[in-house]
Amino acid sequence: MHGEDHELFIAALAFLCAAVIAVPVARRLGFSPVVGYLLVGIAIGPVGFNVANPTVVSTVAELGVVMLLFLIGIELKPSHVLSMSRYIFGLGAAQLLVTTTLFALLAVFGLGFGFAAALVSGAALAISGTAIALQLLGERGDLAAPYGQRTFSILLFQDMAVVPLLALVPLLASGPVETAADPTATVLKALGAAAAIGVIVVSGRYLLNPIFRVLARSGAREAMTAAALLVVLGAAGLMQLAGMSMALGAFLAGLLLSESTFRHEIEANLDGFRGLLLALFFMSVGMSLNLAVVGEHIPALMIATLAVVGIKSAVVFSVFRHDNIAPAESLLAAVALTPAGEFAFVLFPLGLATGILKGPQADLLIALAALTMIVGPLLFALVGRLAPKIARRTAPPEPAPDDFTEADGSVLVIGFGRFGQIVAQCLLAEGVSVTIIDNDVEMIQSAGRFGVHIYYGDGTRLDVLRAAGAEQVEVICVCVDDKEVANRIVDIVRSSIPNARLYVRAYDRVHSMDLLRKGVDYEIRETLESALAFGGRTLEALGFAADSAAARIADVRVRDRRRLERQLEEGIFAADDLWTKRKVEPEPLTAPEKKARPINPEAQDILTHETEFSG
Repeated sequence: MHGEDHELFIAALAFLCAAVIAVPVARRLGFSPVVGYLLVGIAIGPVGFNVANPTVVSTVAELGVVMLLFLIGIELKPSHVLSMSRYIFGLGAAQLLVTTTLFALLAVFGLGFGFAAALVSGAALAISGTAIALQLLGERGDLAAPYGQRTFSILLFQDMAVVPLLALVPLLASGPVETAADPTATVLKALGAAAAIGVIVVSGRYLLNPIFRVLARSGAREAMTAAALLVVLGAAGLMQLAGMSMALGAFLAGLLLSESTFRHEIEANLDGFRGLLLALFFMSVGMSLNLAVVGEHIPALMIATLAVVGIKSAVVFSVFRHDNIAPAESLLAAVALTPAGEFAFVLFPLGLATGILKGPQADLLIALAALTMIVGPLLFALVGRLAPKIARRTAPPEPAPDDFTEADGSVLVIGFGRFGQIVAQCLLAEGVSVTIIDNDVEMIQSAGRFGVHIYYGDGTRLDVLRAAGAEQVEVICVCVDDKEVANRIVDIVRSSIPNARLYVRAYDRVHSMDLLRKGVDYEIRETLESALAFGGRTLEALGFAADSAAARIADVRVRDRRRLERQLEEGIFAADDLWTKRKVEPEPLTAPEKKARPINPEAQDILTHETEFSG
């Protein structure tokens, strides 16, 4: 192995070890993983073990931000944005504008920053950490609560605002005179950018879905992953070639795929790359921290951290209270949004590169953003413990009973074949919100006529289940027709989403017993009820009264359940459990009044052979 290759191998090994160590240690201490990545970045950087050049690492790590922008774009479905537009463009815009203004004023009059530096630093600190806030709310199970939805809306607006902010920073910089005096170059650059955007829009509108459809039918998951990476990096590279941000190209590509049938499969395939590259990005930030400058200004940094946390919390609390959210929940939202976001570590270096910020300013601002990431989760944990007391003290008088007539649950249906379609029909008839997961293109196309949320993907993958909302729905219905696949889904859900309610389609009697042992909430053999209904109608056709036929069917159903429960306790063969190789045979639930009688020679031979064998 050559010297450079050896250094690269050692650096890669160090980064992977650091990533593995950072997350559990940070979790154990109650911090966000981002904090862990920043700290281990310092440890393996120039002031520590010095395993790699921060400049080289940051070049690769920028791809993590590109991936993040793509995934933000793919989440911003136009229909989703419209349904939450009041919160996104109301609460979100109010929070960002007020907080940015206050921070900018503080930077100008308190720290002596220029206008451009104050605006960039104010906006960067006003944007909150999406990953941190969603993690904090998710751990409490509050993402679906009213304040959780409003918090998500603010984060969504901030994510949308990042794109114009990235485009604004170079414009705030004082560029060379020659560039400003050359209108032809400016027009050509604008035309090149417009052409690049046009190529991305046309490709996304007319080419991407057909390509992904062909790849999906081929069944090659690695090809889907490669295609998703090609889309992200291709769009990012095209925008960079046009002289614009790579992140903007990735965002546009994600936005164009946001309504695609394959969006969640793409998202699941890229999420691992995004997480690893973002980890590398934050470690590169830690490596580049100027600890000498930070050490000289520790008191000022502490005061600045308290000021940032206090101002952000006060603004968010006021905005939420204005929207009639309870004080305890408003306070939870306020502290959840105090940590600085991932893009602070993009905007500050960009401000430094364009000359808006000076070196010491950028170093201190990056350190300040990191400190807010440490303080925010600790404050959220403290407020979370105090929230019940605050809620009791500020609770309004007991209201009249709520009207739940328009309430609906949410159900995730995995498998949209014949069985799953009927289940979905029943739920949709009652106005229940239904989400479908299936990896059959034809089934996905059929689901498009049902008015359900449709996710193309493999239901046996935890990342796909989570992307489809398995952790938020009320019931998960496993309707696949393969018992091995069903068992795998049940095992995954039970181990990773233990509180989920599982309703599962069973293939046969043995499969029902397997599912009951796994602790599913409800199981039913796929042919049981249809066969019972069929038998009941046959009895009626033979002249039995409808009530008598229904009573007989109910009796058979009860007998079948009792036998299943006994077999569950004693084994499928009950007292004959020692015969482990014995084939499972159907047994009558009621004693037959007559002996079976063959009516053709072939049947006679078969029954005779069976009698001799069993005797």
